[in-house]
Amino acid sequence: MTTLTSPRLAGLLDRLFAQASAAVEETQLAVADLSGEERTRLMRSRTDYRALYGRFNNVPLAVSRETGVLLYMLARSTRARSIVEFGTSFGISTLHLAAALRDNGGGHLITSEFESSKVVRARDNLVAGGLDDLVEIREGDALETLRTGLPDAIDLVLLDGAKALYPDILDLVESRLKPGAFVVADNADHSPDYLARVRLPANGYISTPFGEDVELSMRLG
Repeated sequence: MTTLTSPRLAGLLDRLFAQASAAVEETQLAVADLSGEERTRLMRSRTDYRALYGRFNNVPLAVSRETGVLLYMLARSTRARSIVEFGTSFGISTLHLAAALRDNGGGHLITSEFESSKVVRARDNLVAGGLDDLVEIREGDALETLRTGLPDAIDLVLLDGAKALYPDILDLVESRLKPGAFVVADNADHSPDYLARVRLPANGYISTPFGEDVELSMRLG
């Protein structure tokens, strides 16, 4: 049995995914007053992203079950010990990554979230899953919280915060990525600049879409 499939964590994740599914309507209502054009503008803005994500402060912006399993598998297969995550939300993806660290024999996961209420809920979920000792949640804007204090070598990065900031966050971690490190970007179609960067081999990545909403990239040596 793995940590991910243990009754304690599997039951917690079942409850969290059920909550995420139940919150779909609430998530849609949070932006119901915005036109499609305005939503796209806010999603791709590097300055107004807080105006958008502040509307979602009470709803889980969760990865899919399939993406969660993918994260666990990638972290296990690379024997990851150092992971960085941009966008904690309620901690569903964090739990998958921390479970992999536990099964790899330990490690450290640094994750960043600017919504205080979500930080509280994520910490509670990590405690409930018995994985809080592996995770450091940094509260605040990731452009600041991830600017310093990162490990010298990073095995895996998850990008799942404000999409317009994906290139900026990659700038902060890129020099520390190990050869063969994976960068997983959720909903990366909302960050065309990021996609153009990682899909150009000259920039040091091999990259491919995975599933319906993930861009999976590997740092080349």
